[in-house]
Amino acid sequence: MKMLDVVNGPKNASRIILGCMRMPALNVNEAAKIISTAAENGINFFDHATCYGDGEAEKRFGDAFPLTGLKREDVIIQSKCGLHFDTKEFNWTKEDILKSTDEILSRLKMDYLDALLLHRPDLLFDPEEVAEAFDALYTSGKVTHFGVSNVTPGQLELLKKYVKQPLVFNQLQFSLDQSQLIDAALYLNNLTTDRSTNRDNGILDYCRLNDITIQAWSPLQIGMFQGCFIDHPDYKELNDVLAEIGAKYGVSKTAIAIAWILRHPAKMQAIAGTMNPAHLKEFCDAAKVDLTHKEWYDLYLASGKFLP
Repeated sequence: MKMLDVVNGPKNASRIILGCMRMPALNVNEAAKIISTAAENGINFFDHATCYGDGEAEKRFGDAFPLTGLKREDVIIQSKCGLHFDTKEFNWTKEDILKSTDEILSRLKMDYLDALLLHRPDLLFDPEEVAEAFDALYTSGKVTHFGVSNVTPGQLELLKKYVKQPLVFNQLQFSLDQSQLIDAALYLNNLTTDRSTNRDNGILDYCRLNDITIQAWSPLQIGMFQGCFIDHPDYKELNDVLAEIGAKYGVSKTAIAIAWILRHPAKMQAIAGTMNPAHLKEFCDAAKVDLTHKEWYDLYLASGKFLP
């Protein structure tokens, strides 16, 4: 497994994270198996959110974790708060952050989180309230590190004006299909393609400049939730190149697609959302691969892009 010492954050963190959004579909024993499979393949980082199964993902993990034999101090547990499907709002108020964290810890049956992320921007957020909440959580020992999800450079700057703790993570969508983080720079000032549109205010470069580790979510998805591009008939050229490079390294197309993300010099982490042990092993095989500069571009171009 490729490991990462996160600047201002957890040390020796796996570059691949197990995302637990789909864990409510498993029973406790099945959940313990996928957690153990992750650990056996070098993953020590687990990602949650209050909205995953309306808390059921955290609860299932909390029930299953003792069955794995893993020690709490040997894993990195992260959750996110602020996204409320039940009330149809985003909420970064101090009250909600503190209440959500207590509920997260209760469901996980744990005393602290290694990282707490704010889940998508609350358009009404008050950075001073966020700072007060983070201070309370850090001082009490309930949260060690902090971050955000899908947040712009301007919003991060506003938070940093008041928040004392370093913001060490930003979860952003990134994949061979959803490559908006890098497209606009390539097609700068090019009116022949809408890929020149700046859709994220230069967040990738901002994170690199400010030592914020990007965690790539939905790294195999088409769009947000439109299925997977692996073996999809609309992505024949991409799958052909994935298969060719995979054959060279002796790994699956899935592994190569994830290796493409890990190859980027931003040193991103990639979030695996599968609850299938065999598929998770394929995902982890990405850590065995170091793509060449040309192979990275071959994959990028096969995904539907062109060199201007």
